[in-house]
Amino acid sequence: MNAAVAPELDALAERVRAAAATRTPQVIRAGGSKDFYGNASKGELLDPRAYRGIVNYEPTELVVTARCGTPLAELEAALDAKGQMLAFEPPHFGSAATVGGCVAAGLSGPRRAATVGGGAVRDFVLGTRLLTARGEVLSFGGQVMKNVAGYDVSRLLTGSLGTLGVIVEVSFKVAPKPAAEATLRFALDEAAMLARVNEWRGQPMPISATAWSAGVLHMRLSGTRAGVAAAQSRLQHAGGEAIDPAHAAKLWRALREHTEPFFAVNAPLWRLSLPATAEPIALAAEQLVEWGGALRWLRSTLDAQTIRTRAKNLGGHATRFRGEQHDVFAPLSPPLAEIHKRLKAEFDPDGIFNRGRMYPAF
Repeated sequence: MNAAVAPELDALAERVRAAAATRTPQVIRAGGSKDFYGNASKGELLDPRAYRGIVNYEPTELVVTARCGTPLAELEAALDAKGQMLAFEPPHFGSAATVGGCVAAGLSGPRRAATVGGGAVRDFVLGTRLLTARGEVLSFGGQVMKNVAGYDVSRLLTGSLGTLGVIVEVSFKVAPKPAAEATLRFALDEAAMLARVNEWRGQPMPISATAWSAGVLHMRLSGTRAGVAAAQSRLQHAGGEAIDPAHAAKLWRALREHTEPFFAVNAPLWRLSLPATAEPIALAAEQLVEWGGALRWLRSTLDAQTIRTRAKNLGGHATRFRGEQHDVFAPLSPPLAEIHKRLKAEFDPDGIFNRGRMYPAF
């Protein structure tokens, strides 16, 4: 390796090379805040947290680069000090969350479906550095928004749950924090909520988050003061009730971190990704609906086949988000399974990284 490589990364690479030589499975685990997510994986613990720190931050360029072991809270604090944020509003699920785990899990929070400036984690990853199973560090993408070289590989690594290698460094596109925010509450049943939210999202309003449960819809507006005020006035005329900003902030944080009472119940939790316009699920389950209808959380003891069949019939798929750590992700079609196998073979030919974390076969 190049002598200029940080000693922490050099040590990590040496550990990987030794594991590859003996084909010893490695479980990549930093803070462990996402341990519950994905299938169970066995092997020696590989902790990358020693490789940490913000490498480069250019507020005027809206770009930040950080190492994998950097606490997510530390990165967000640095951005907040400059009036900026990670626009996909990543969930932490605990104080130990790291930058590497954030990208590897690929999970986004309430702002994912914002009508202005929204997007998933992969939409804001400009570049990555990956420690491969051969102990090599490869770079993909860049640190500027117009650089698209290798961008697809960085998108591929996002949400891969460490099955392709150790994501050791990430460059993010960041966003200015909104000048104003407001949250409104509406009393609506599920069908009416889906119709109204999709209608409003098709209009020029700065909707940054929606959440519906038990007949109550909360909608957040984020943007310029004038834009938020105009949209708030319009929605209040449509029956919306503005809620206290401090209460609203707690609400959205609780939804992001799954500390809201809906998620506290000890029951299997399913995550259904559907077209926003899909009809109500109509299953025997408690629901919380986000992202304008595109994300539907289900608390249910129904069998996996029933839930997955219903999700498929509605044009989407279902993930066992919390509960037993097996059969977590929807089965792949044969062509997609072959693509996954080839990718695993290319990046990790001996299958040492997070074996079985996504699918048992690889």
